[in-house]
Amino acid sequence: MQSMGPSGGARPEAADVSGLGGAARDTPRGPSRDGTAGATRRAGDGPARAADTAGVPTSLGGASSPGDLMWQVSPPGSMYDYIKVASFSIGPDGLVDQWSLRAEQLFGISAERAVGMDPIEAFIDPDRREEGQRKMAEVLDGREWTGVVPFRVPGPEGAEGLAEVYVMPTTVEGGERAAVCIVVDVRTLRRIETDLAASQAIFGQCPFGFLLIDTDLRVRRANQRFASIYGGHVDDHRGRGVHDYLRSPEAERVEATLRRVLETGDSITDMHITGFVPGSEERRDWSVNLYRVHSGTGRPIGIAWLAIDITARRAAAREAASARRNLALLNEVGSRIGNTLDLETTARELLDVVVPGFCDLAAVDLYQGLLAGDETPPGLADGSAELRRVAFASAVSDAPFVGGPAPVAVGSVHHYPFNSPCADALRTARPQQVPEEGSLVQTTLAVPMVAHDTVVGLVQFSRAKGSEPFGERDRMLAVELAARAAVSIDNARLYRREHERALILQRSLLPPGDPEASGLDIACRYLPGNAATEVGGDWFDVIELPGHRTALVVGDVMGRGLRAAVAMGELRTAVRTLALLDLEPAEVLSALDEIARGLGTPAGVQQASRTAAGRPRDKDLAEVYLATCVYAVYDSVTRRCTFANAGHLPPVLVEPGESALMLDVPPGMPLGVGGEPFEEVEVELPEGALLALYTDGLVESRDHPLDEGLQAFVGALTDPARQTALPMVSRPAADSSRSLEDICDHVLNTLDTHHGEDDIALLMARVQGLPADSVGDWVLPREPRSVGRAREYARARLTSWDLEPLVDTAELLVSELVTNALRYGEGEIRLRLLLDRTLVCEVWDAGLVQPRRRRARDTDEGGRGLQLVGLLSAGWGSRRTPRGKTVWFELPLPGGETGLTDPAEALLSLF
Repeated sequence: MQSMGPSGGARPEAADVSGLGGAARDTPRGPSRDGTAGATRRAGDGPARAADTAGVPTSLGGASSPGDLMWQVSPPGSMYDYIKVASFSIGPDGLVDQWSLRAEQLFGISAERAVGMDPIEAFIDPDRREEGQRKMAEVLDGREWTGVVPFRVPGPEGAEGLAEVYVMPTTVEGGERAAVCIVVDVRTLRRIETDLAASQAIFGQCPFGFLLIDTDLRVRRANQRFASIYGGHVDDHRGRGVHDYLRSPEAERVEATLRRVLETGDSITDMHITGFVPGSEERRDWSVNLYRVHSGTGRPIGIAWLAIDITARRAAAREAASARRNLALLNEVGSRIGNTLDLETTARELLDVVVPGFCDLAAVDLYQGLLAGDETPPGLADGSAELRRVAFASAVSDAPFVGGPAPVAVGSVHHYPFNSPCADALRTARPQQVPEEGSLVQTTLAVPMVAHDTVVGLVQFSRAKGSEPFGERDRMLAVELAARAAVSIDNARLYRREHERALILQRSLLPPGDPEASGLDIACRYLPGNAATEVGGDWFDVIELPGHRTALVVGDVMGRGLRAAVAMGELRTAVRTLALLDLEPAEVLSALDEIARGLGTPAGVQQASRTAAGRPRDKDLAEVYLATCVYAVYDSVTRRCTFANAGHLPPVLVEPGESALMLDVPPGMPLGVGGEPFEEVEVELPEGALLALYTDGLVESRDHPLDEGLQAFVGALTDPARQTALPMVSRPAADSSRSLEDICDHVLNTLDTHHGEDDIALLMARVQGLPADSVGDWVLPREPRSVGRAREYARARLTSWDLEPLVDTAELLVSELVTNALRYGEGEIRLRLLLDRTLVCEVWDAGLVQPRRRRARDTDEGGRGLQLVGLLSAGWGSRRTPRGKTVWFELPLPGGETGLTDPAEALLSLF
């Protein structure tokens, strides 16, 4: 091929297409010292010139396409695929006269622009141009020069580069001196050098097995790590194939994978291979990464193999999978058992989880003493106490679970022999292996159920023949399963015990089921909001007072559960104590408010928290007790009822023939708040009227407002047969012939009580006043003969009541009380006899001094009257009245459980 020079003459041009580089190379134009000739490009040469096409890749097939600038037979694939080499020539005038295609690629300047340029002015920095001109003159004078030159590409951006330049002088036609320049990109060379060093370091120092496999699937190169695993020197592995390292069929699978990677170029990541190292039968696991390796022209030259030993990791993964299964089993046990707090149900729930997830058969035995509710720790020290089989499960058909010398049925009571593994497990609180002979069971674990250092029973896990035997991990899991079930069973036992205690506490704090009161028919209901413990803070009480009077109490301690029940018990006891002092209702609530404020103070806190300045006690050290309460005192003689309210809901009254209505009783402040006095309201109750006291749990709910609940309660107290026909304002009162028990049930069934939201207490009383013929009432003047008249009135009235056995005693005691009223009292005297379930005698006067019983000495002439009253009566006392005081005594009726005291013996006992 030829190219045209500046003069238009033809010049010889050689195309270097040797097999080393896989591309044409620029060589000096014309003769040089080594006698070579170079192919160059001058300005005006067309792109069809194919001699100078170094660096342009060809297709992998070897034949160039019509548009390629390079022709060759096959891609040889050498270092020249990576190295950028370019050439250009300089004429005698020191200007570029020929510019190769490689120069265009390296410098980014076309031949049309480069030819005629001064290379010193174009590429050398200004501060080095003088030296460059001197070097160029030397070259044109016939001297060769080689060096590394930084260059700047002409243009606005001024890109910088670093080139290794070979400048060789030559002679053109006419004998003038010229030069041929060969330029190599230094940065490319250094990058190749770095890549080679890095590749060698990575391949040699890689901690994993590294192989380079050629296209024939033979090992071309192995690193030291691979050789250390399979033995020998790294060179000993050259030429080996997959079958030299792996056994069939694993070798066939890996070889097929290698061929697929070589053909498709798709990489393989984390391919697991199982094999054996030489001289060992220990199974090893590797994770292999495969990817295809290419030459600079993109031709596949082999496969890179990177192997990591994951034997320990696979073992850890299997252990982790087993641990996950065990944790899942434990989690299921924790979520499914112990929800019912029932012993037998908890045992069955355990077996529902472990069969067949953990074993094929299982059975649970619990100590009989535990099931019977004994307080002592169940079981004997030697493990031979009686047990009851409470649960059994099997995933194997027709496989009986023996667990002893004879089959044990569910529900039967049995015990294990002293020398048996099961008894040993109970005795030592350690799991034992139970030998099985001649059965379908392969292995059995007898695991004691231990909770809080107490053995509560035994669980047996069995696996049938064909299943994997229990290992050490299984034994540990069995112990954990049994322990969790034991805790749930022990919790169920403790719950049952505490539940029974809570019921005893609640029942002891509430009045008996059928409280009795003079002039009242009583019915009551109590529903705790806490269905688990059946205790709460609501309470009611019926307290008999002197003079055939009755105190009705309903209260509600804020809160729920056992704490509220304890607070309720304290307040109820205080109410009964205050009621027996015969205080007015408002006084009772005032004293109860003081007590409630002091209940939350721990012992010693109030005194210790006060300072010399008198500051109040620390509020953080006290627990506030708040409660609401309504207190009513009913007098069966007058049928009048006095109410006092401490923040409670109003009582409801149903008069005969009238609609039910809520009494207007001032609510006052709740107990424990303090600072405000309580008011009293007195209401006269007609015969047959119905009085209802209740707590807010009956009428209050999240689903409806309080007013709606109160109206529903008022409506429920009417006749249900006519509720649908009449509006609420005109509904008649509940039929007085209906029993109070039926009315209570009707109210609870009618109202949407939402049981469980709050405690419910309901106290209903029907008024049955004392008949007029059962009352004797006389006013006596303040004179000595009134004592005799009082005896006469008493004798006559007792005789009319057919109470002759009480006449003598009643006369004596009436005489004593009237005499005391004359001697120590003031104003006129009133005598009243009341007959109901007992006989009550009351003596009224205007004096404020309360009688006090004292023991008289033998020489005293008086002071024995009240002693005599105390000896002969069933009870006596005094109370204040709005206009003085009342002294009373009570006698049991003849034929009752309590007999009369002989007056003569009582008199003799005084001396």
